[in-house]
Amino acid sequence: MNTTAEDIFSLKNDQEFKSLALTIFKLQAENCNVYQEYISHLRIDVAQVKEIAEIPFLPISFFKTHSILSNSDPVEVTFSSSGTTGMVQSSHHVTTAKLYEQSYLQAFTEFYGDVTDYCFLALLPSYQQRSGSSLIYMVNDLIEKSQHPQSGYFLYNHGDLLQTLLDLKAKQQKTVLIGVTYALLDFIEKYDIDFPELIVMETGGMKGKRKEMVREELHEQLAAGFGVKHIHSEYGMTELLSQAYSLGEGIFNCPKWMQVLIRDTNDPLTLVDQGRTGGINVIDLANINSCSFIATQDLGRINPDNSFEVLGRFDNADIRGCNLLVQ
Repeated sequence: MNTTAEDIFSLKNDQEFKSLALTIFKLQAENCNVYQEYISHLRIDVAQVKEIAEIPFLPISFFKTHSILSNSDPVEVTFSSSGTTGMVQSSHHVTTAKLYEQSYLQAFTEFYGDVTDYCFLALLPSYQQRSGSSLIYMVNDLIEKSQHPQSGYFLYNHGDLLQTLLDLKAKQQKTVLIGVTYALLDFIEKYDIDFPELIVMETGGMKGKRKEMVREELHEQLAAGFGVKHIHSEYGMTELLSQAYSLGEGIFNCPKWMQVLIRDTNDPLTLVDQGRTGGINVIDLANINSCSFIATQDLGRINPDNSFEVLGRFDNADIRGCNLLVQ
């Protein structure tokens, strides 16, 4: 069976998700050499895997040491992770960039509505000053597709950002400000603005610029500084082609082709029940050409409504740019 973008992005229910996830698992177990070898070392019989809970998740660290590919098509774009000097970066080789584009565009539409209704402002200095960022790739496209003349980046020109925000507020323009955490804090230390309709989306990470803060304290400061009720967040990473979104309170929801499971911290092949803290496993069906089953180094828990929370990182995990907030 050839799995297409239409199969991935038109899922309607859990049963369809399970069926496609198992199909993709079998395809990747056969065609992704690294994943195949990992499964072989675990002595798992692929043919006997009938449930999502039985699928083995590839440790995310493999993206630092191997090329994770499930086909032989030419690589169109390679995304790389952020990190401190001397740290080995993860690389995600993407053979079909349109899968990533469809994933973030459809997810944004699912959570927020039509991209063309918004003005996108970006405060992402750490990401702009390096190459290979999947976040910058996405934000570039959102800015372009918004077709709004005031959409754009603000590096350290906070005064210009303030004037733009005031202008957009006066026009009652729907606006998204997406920023790395420390840069948003830097802005509100200089200025405060009462813009209740503004969507402030923090991408996580202090990048060594500031001390880490618990989420409640951080969001309280940001909400007060921007004059909004809630701070939004996105949960994504270099190794994934999909993002989950939080519309407030640090509660994340996945688009229909992505799912989060929680594994036992002492037994990585065992999943834990809702409400219990453990390692976050992600199924991202958009990763059809790499690996869709990733064991991250984040800690979290799943709520009864299948939303999830990110509670921190494993102690020995490298500091990276996905969502580094620790509760």
